[in-house]
Amino acid sequence: MEFGSMSGERKMKICHVITRMIVGGAQENTLLTIKGHIEKGHEVVLVTGFSPGREGELLKNVEMPPFPIVEIPEMVREISPGKDMKALARLREYFKREKFDVVHTHSSKAGIIGRIAARQAGVPVVVHTVHGQAFHAYEKTWKKCLYIAAEWLAAKYCDKIYAVAQAMIDQCVDAKVAPREKYMVVYSGMDTAAFANAKRDPELRKSLGIPENAKVVATVARLFPMKGYEEMLPAAARLAKEFPDLHFLPVGDGPMFDDLQKQIAELGLTERFHFAGLVPPHKVCDYIAQADLLWHLSLHEGLPRAVVQALAVGIPAIGYKLDGTPEVVLNGETGYVTAPQDVDAVVKHSSELLSDAALRQKMGENGRNLVIERFAWRRMADILEKEFLALLKEKTGK
Repeated sequence: MEFGSMSGERKMKICHVITRMIVGGAQENTLLTIKGHIEKGHEVVLVTGFSPGREGELLKNVEMPPFPIVEIPEMVREISPGKDMKALARLREYFKREKFDVVHTHSSKAGIIGRIAARQAGVPVVVHTVHGQAFHAYEKTWKKCLYIAAEWLAAKYCDKIYAVAQAMIDQCVDAKVAPREKYMVVYSGMDTAAFANAKRDPELRKSLGIPENAKVVATVARLFPMKGYEEMLPAAARLAKEFPDLHFLPVGDGPMFDDLQKQIAELGLTERFHFAGLVPPHKVCDYIAQADLLWHLSLHEGLPRAVVQALAVGIPAIGYKLDGTPEVVLNGETGYVTAPQDVDAVVKHSSELLSDAALRQKMGENGRNLVIERFAWRRMADILEKEFLALLKEKTGK
């Protein structure tokens, strides 16, 4: 399939809705979709809640063409019936007034409220993207049931549901959220060319305090529960004994920062850990390029953006065999997948890769060949534009 200009098509008025614009994969995905559609001449608006805390504000860290941003403070991540009803009413009123052709929702809370509000407001095309599952295997049973019921209801208020991985679709269908024909995989786009061109940088290593010839294991994830840091530290402690020149580079920030620092000190690994903090999306490639291996040990994921980015750089990855991870970490080809929380397997496979530069290079090249075209951000934006236009023609005849 070829993608490119569709300038002969009608111009659309599109609204994207997302709960928070923190520094994260779903948020970057949304902005790149917006950028691609603005470049095609469509009118695009972003509606979001506030983004307080250590997880950063993505909108302050990216370069974008100018476009309207509407903040609704009542749209919050946690379950809050009072605020949720206010957000629903405000969105419904806003959609009625602005008369959008398409409303595209992202993330669980905005996806539920936004789809209902858009359909009630008479928006012709209402679509949603599943970036990660709210009803994952490690959620409390009552919450899981609540989220499945909410997603089932919201699915009735939209025309199409996109997912960043096939695994997300399989989970939704198994949970009877909606029939399979309502779903479509659209891989999350990113600037794969920038990652493919990223190089080892002695000056960046020096600024991070990483010795010039040290081996490095990187992670790119919020410092947040279930993002893999609970298993990272025991695995790091074991590998640090085997490889005296091994260092660790966590890229990201979050509420676990102070606790992680304390645990690392107790393990005697303070000199081996180099926290990069929040890094603007366009600079993440530079940090990943300093690594020899990426760990992505998250228990709750859609399709791991950090893994795609590492593979684009040419670095193999180790992750868990859940959600969309096995769709990019092809076991024994682009890295290794292990059973969730299997620290022994993470250590074993990491040792194999850290001991064998040729194996790392081979798996990294395999990974680069897998992701460069498939995850290019303009490809994602063009696929969605084509989808929106087809749905709009089907719904309105125009």
